Amino acid sequence: MVHEHRSGTVTRHLPGAPWTECDDMAGSGSVDLRHHGDSEVGPGLLDFAVNVRTATPPPWLAERVAASIADLAAYPDPEPARRAVARRHGRAREEVLLTAGAAEAFVLLARVLRPRRAVVVHPQFTEPEAALRAAGHEVHRAVLEPDFVLAPRAVPDDADLVMVGNPTNPTSVLHPAAALAGLARPGRVLVVDEAFADCVEGEPESLSARADLPGLVVVRSLTKTWGLAGLRAGYLLAEPAMVRRLGEAQPLWSVSTPALVATVACSSPRAVAEADAWARGLAAERERFAADLRGLGVHVTPGAAASFLLLRAPRAQRLRSALRERGVAVRRGDTFPGLGADHLRVAVRDSRTNSRMTRILAELL
Repeated sequence: MVHEHRSGTVTRHLPGAPWTECDDMAGSGSVDLRHHGDSEVGPGLLDFAVNVRTATPPPWLAERVAASIADLAAYPDPEPARRAVARRHGRAREEVLLTAGAAEAFVLLARVLRPRRAVVVHPQFTEPEAALRAAGHEVHRAVLEPDFVLAPRAVPDDADLVMVGNPTNPTSVLHPAAALAGLARPGRVLVVDEAFADCVEGEPESLSARADLPGLVVVRSLTKTWGLAGLRAGYLLAEPAMVRRLGEAQPLWSVSTPALVATVACSSPRAVAEADAWARGLAAERERFAADLRGLGVHVTPGAAASFLLLRAPRAQRLRSALRERGVAVRRGDTFPGLGADHLRVAVRDSRTNSRMTRILAELL
């Protein structure tokens, strides 16, 4: 069965398949791939739109970043950070490329790779697709059906570039590592965005230590857990040949000295243990928040594992405007391919802040 989306995207429903394949005939259509949660916030608004951990960076990290300013006269030296990341994930230093946040990693991949059939698994963070389009690639969308769990047939066999998030933004769904590993094969580059992997205690479904999977690229970010969105710190893990190719396309010294210092600090055993402790508390608060929202009759996408929840509610855009009038900013969902105007993404905050959001929402509903 074939039907036309509002954006002019043709969708083919394959019999028995848990996904839809979308061949975009008109670029990105009406979906604004460059819309992000930071555009939803404003002065005086309670921020549920941006999914960066609050009260961060912690003092010990802020102090190290501040101290690095004394070294700004020298060019950045990436080697200590590269070795620290390698130790953190049990990889060789040749398998690590430091980047100015995850966004730079997606841009480098889009500029260097020449895929015949690039497939982005949606709903997910829109920057991978935006980067591919900006580099002139045709993008095919594999759109998962609710509740957005990756299934064996989620990706067509002829895809030679696959991009998928885990846990996925905006659904918060955590895919099994085995399902993701099953997508890897010779002749295919599999890019797994693990920007929110440390939201899960112990990271049991992470592929960051898997140097044995052909074509695997894991992208990581320090933005979310450590509150470093303004610093632009991230990295990718891949086969040495891939790291060399991407590194050759990367501008010299693209990662600043403060970002490198933060990368070393956040890769330490102390930082990993702190992130795990935060993830435990996050899981408990996330479940309480989700239960309260369900009690209001709002559908919460099950299996949430990250620092946000995906909601579905009638007249969600009107509800979003009403929340804004009451001083609460939430993330619209209709700029994510595969979602519609009835979806909203909300960050998970502390118990008191979440309860305030729930009370306001109850009054509006």
